[in-house]
Amino acid sequence: MQNAPHIPLPSRLPDVGTTIFTVMSSLAQECQAVNLGQGFPDFVGDPTLPELVHQAMLNGHNQYPPMAGVLGLREAISLKTQQLYGHAYDPVHEVTVTAGATQALLTAVLALTEPGDDVVVLEPCYDSYIPAIQMAGCRPIRVPLDAQTFRPDFDKIRQAITLRTRLLIINTPHNPSGTCWTAEEMNELANILSDTSVMVLSDEVYEHMVYDKHAHQSVVRHPELRSRSLVVSSFGKTFHVTGWKVGYVLGPQALMSEFRKIHQFNVFTVNTPMQMGLSTYLGNPKPYLELPLFYEEKRNHLRQGLQSMPFELLPCEGTYFQCVRYKTQDWHQAPEHDADFCIWLTRKVGVTAIPMSAFYTSPTRSQVIRFCFAKQLKTLDEALHRMRQYLAS
Repeated sequence: MQNAPHIPLPSRLPDVGTTIFTVMSSLAQECQAVNLGQGFPDFVGDPTLPELVHQAMLNGHNQYPPMAGVLGLREAISLKTQQLYGHAYDPVHEVTVTAGATQALLTAVLALTEPGDDVVVLEPCYDSYIPAIQMAGCRPIRVPLDAQTFRPDFDKIRQAITLRTRLLIINTPHNPSGTCWTAEEMNELANILSDTSVMVLSDEVYEHMVYDKHAHQSVVRHPELRSRSLVVSSFGKTFHVTGWKVGYVLGPQALMSEFRKIHQFNVFTVNTPMQMGLSTYLGNPKPYLELPLFYEEKRNHLRQGLQSMPFELLPCEGTYFQCVRYKTQDWHQAPEHDADFCIWLTRKVGVTAIPMSAFYTSPTRSQVIRFCFAKQLKTLDEALHRMRQYLAS
């Protein structure tokens, strides 16, 4: 059999390998570690939702839905947004259902930019942002969040914006740090952008996970920002069904029209019975209104257990992630770098976390790691037990 001829294969993402989430989850499985790394629940959500999806299948809703999504679901999303943030998007022209948030983010970047544009990103950030910008042929302009608090530095944001800047990506509640933007910070961003043509892509997939009785500060609340923004959210995060990969995008008609041009050739449309089930399920706001208290209990449980360990607990205002700083000397001379520390923690202690450096594109020295608390309490307790046991040995 002849060898195939050598064909040069240029890479669109030459510096990208397998994501840290896949790597660490595989290592967790190999080592039988408690996986507090990748952000997904290990519990079953409300059985009512899959029952509604099943009923939709039985009722024959198994063919293509409209490209922008089932109208009933878009209407329910618009009503929910109005009730929470005071603005009703037109469900016909300003709401689009997507195949999860990651598809929505890539589609938005492709729709709102042209090759050669600058796109401002606040680091650390979710790992799909930079590759999406690069696939669009744009230049990512990385602006660091405050190294201690992970809050936006508006002087640096202002300096990063030039005539080449087309788009700014923000994320609140913020993955990985768990910080949430305040109303004052949204006002400051609006002031910076008011005399520019810069658009905003606002990743708000953890919108219903804001704690201590604080309100989520969506860009939807702010007319200046709303008029130039596409907003992304996720049913997978909200209803504990991350594997369903159903999300949505909100935006003014001019921006949404461009988004749908890309969306129709990207995925065209999204699973029909799931959309039908979700449209009915959204009629009851209780599941998402009660979500802050549900996850706040888990956050507090994990924080209480970690307080007795040699960690500095960082504030967790939202998301379902708790970040901590460590000192290697407190962990029997564990590796210093956070990526090595997480591998060591998985192999030696039997608990998996994600290193903060994975959320930067440039090599970064960090001693911060991220735990996911979207787990059963018994899962969190087992992770805490293993760490206590190691420290006592």
